Amino acid sequence: MMNKRELELYIHIPFCARKCDYCDFLSFAVPEHTYRDYMDKLIEEIYGQSLCFPDSCVTSIFLGGGTPSILPPELVEELFAVLYGCFDVAEDAEVTIEANPGTLTMEKLEVYKESGINRLSLGLQSADDQELRMLGRIHTFDDFLKSYQRARQAGFANISVDLMSALPGQDVYSWKNTLRKVMMLKPEHISAYSLIIEEGTPFYERYGGRDGSPPLDGGRKEAVPLKSVLPGNSWNNYRELPPLPDEDTDREIYHMTKGLLASQGYERYEISNYARPGCECRHNIGYWTGVDYLGLGLGASSYIGGYRYRNEAELGRYLSLDLQKAGAAARDIQELTLEEKMEEFMFLGLRMMQGVSGNEFLGRFGRNMWKVYDLAFQKLQGQGLIEVDMPWVRLTARGIDVSNRVFSEFLLE
Repeated sequence: MMNKRELELYIHIPFCARKCDYCDFLSFAVPEHTYRDYMDKLIEEIYGQSLCFPDSCVTSIFLGGGTPSILPPELVEELFAVLYGCFDVAEDAEVTIEANPGTLTMEKLEVYKESGINRLSLGLQSADDQELRMLGRIHTFDDFLKSYQRARQAGFANISVDLMSALPGQDVYSWKNTLRKVMMLKPEHISAYSLIIEEGTPFYERYGGRDGSPPLDGGRKEAVPLKSVLPGNSWNNYRELPPLPDEDTDREIYHMTKGLLASQGYERYEISNYARPGCECRHNIGYWTGVDYLGLGLGASSYIGGYRYRNEAELGRYLSLDLQKAGAAARDIQELTLEEKMEEFMFLGLRMMQGVSGNEFLGRFGRNMWKVYDLAFQKLQGQGLIEVDMPWVRLTARGIDVSNRVFSEFLLE
């Protein structure tokens, strides 16, 4: 990696067996023959884009979706052979694939290992089968257990489990039960996010568009359960979903999570992420610390040299592009101003428990962080929302609870 610029790769696989009722990601179900068409185009894009990065060393690869594990194993094997052939990938690169229980087989897992994938991110969300049905998930907790056991048998020593709290009807007992069941399995990493009600999803229609972000600002409104018909979902028979947890329950769940996970050796290193020492997600840390990343595939986002853009997000148009031409899929290209870069440095860096460094701010922007944000620091420190440990600034426990409000103080006029 000597004299080479660090680069992360994100590869988007937009396909899934069925879209979950809370999901607003760019994902959808398609006939299986479309997988081959898409992979051919994705490989074409990889060849075209790689020519722009001869002096970069890839330190992490993240295959996300959608459900990447829905792909036939031979397509994943082909994809990674091309990636390693086109890019200079560091020997110790972190290589992650997202996988859903119910889509994993031993054959797939063995191909993943042989292809250089060394980290598995399993989307469980809940250990309660009724909660999983309400979310529209395609799997049960037993399906997850079988997938987890297969992954261990296949030799995966770095597994992350995704969990979701503040679900309809969920109480503290149910969430604690999910956490305990997952902790017993001893995964290396746990992501614990709160449900957010996103516009354009069935959940948005049912709950009147209430912002479901957790105690990061609270503001929960009483849920408005609606009767609806949802084809392909076990809740499609004019059923009423229970209300979302109230603010007090939500906050209790949120704060309990840190204590329970800490008791089992999981360190909180970011607002919603916990890991055993040394098992933090390097790819996501790159996002939060400003490392350049190249997005490949439908609708994938990139941040390269101060420019941010996203790929074409309509499948038919993406498949029709000549992607051998570098940048052919790029849309909405934006050059960030110095002020926008400084704002993002604060927003993203303060998500991490270590906080942001005034020394790094100076080295990156040539500006004194303490002068740029003097008034914001004084106000937030006075309110007990940040703590200063020179040269670092980080959120307090109270600041984490209202982090969105804290971040807004770092917007520059």
